[in-house]
Amino acid sequence: MSQRSEPDLTGKVAVVTGATRGAGRAIAVELGAAGATVFVGGRTTREQQSEVGRSETIEETAELVDAAGGKGIAIRCDFTDPSDVDAFAARIDKLDIFVDNAWGGENLVEWGKFWEHDLDRQLRMWRNGIETHLVALHKLMPILVRSDDGLVVEVTDGEDGEAYFVNLTYDAVKNSVRRFGEVLAKDLRDVPNVTAIAATPGFLRSEQMLETFGVTEATWRDAVEKVPDYAISETPHYLGRGLAHVAADSDRGRFSGQCLSSWRLKREYGFTDLDGSQPDWGRWYDEVVKPRMAGVVVEADPADYR
Repeated sequence: MSQRSEPDLTGKVAVVTGATRGAGRAIAVELGAAGATVFVGGRTTREQQSEVGRSETIEETAELVDAAGGKGIAIRCDFTDPSDVDAFAARIDKLDIFVDNAWGGENLVEWGKFWEHDLDRQLRMWRNGIETHLVALHKLMPILVRSDDGLVVEVTDGEDGEAYFVNLTYDAVKNSVRRFGEVLAKDLRDVPNVTAIAATPGFLRSEQMLETFGVTEATWRDAVEKVPDYAISETPHYLGRGLAHVAADSDRGRFSGQCLSSWRLKREYGFTDLDGSQPDWGRWYDEVVKPRMAGVVVEADPADYR
């Protein structure tokens, strides 16, 4: 049964890895807005910057969680380092919501043929995007399975089905993470108190994407002239709101092993993005982008998909 009321996660404890920026930050904030205590994990602090080289910090994310109404706890952690993750896990006595979102590949993505790319960059993308998830799962799942109402979410990218995406390494990382959600559900068949899913956003207005297009959240529509599909973009909070609803849904077991997109969650729970819109990237992709790739131009009004 769909739950249309605002999610209530009072008393719940969450971990979000890769919560320094982007989807991870927004998911942490939306879980906090629903009342959760959120352990914010990432590598960039006010004293130490990661190789990604961006200015956002885990302390800022924790403060945003507090401001939203939850309790944010920032812990620096390199999720490729098992000893770091051991220390992270040692800080957590209770865990109900585990969002496995670590990425760290923002500055490693190259377009085109894999064999023409820098091999070290591609291998680092694999380690940052896959090893982080495996280490975090190995160290944190033993805590999560003790919850009487647990949820683990593997955050990926792209469609909520399989599709070629960007290049070989990126495609392999994101499809592997999607598969993790499915396999975890099989591992948890004898743990009925914990649900495993994967989740994906649509066309994001993350900090990096906005900078890439030379706009801000206030001026993002200026990018639509050059990138028409950006008219159906969404903030990272859109997926965060959807996952807060899943976490509060007593019947979420019906999603076990599935990959849930922001647009599917919107259809399920009826929430909006920060600006009150309801972007449906999946429908736009199916009805406009796919025909275009096949050489068929479809006349469509972006407003009908928001």
